[in-house]
Amino acid sequence: MKSLKEFTKVFIHRDPVDMRKQINGLSILVESARMGSLMEPHLFVFMGRKRDSIKILYFDRSGFALWQKRLEEAKFIWPRKHTESVVQISSDQLAWLLDGYDVWKMKPFENLFYERVS
Repeated sequence: MKSLKEFTKVFIHRDPVDMRKQINGLSILVESARMGSLMEPHLFVFMGRKRDSIKILYFDRSGFALWQKRLEEAKFIWPRKHTESVVQISSDQLAWLLDGYDVWKMKPFENLFYERVS
């Protein structure tokens, strides 16, 4: 798989999908859910109902590629509180998700705005 940094956007299909789906079936899901353009440098991420398997679909210059990771004991933390069917994350967040972090609870520092400095 190419480096995650090479992709401009990462889209997660929030609802679980049938993990028997391959490139053609997942491509149809990308189009029907309006996740983004299949031919752009984007990653499209899907998870199974058991939350122990992730598939990532992308187009690589000459054709589609499908990458899969299956956990043996743990579960992936998935966006549940989002109301949208498609959630966009950064490539860093995807790397953390694949490493087992809960990227939905990570909060950056709050932006501070000052009118003057004393």
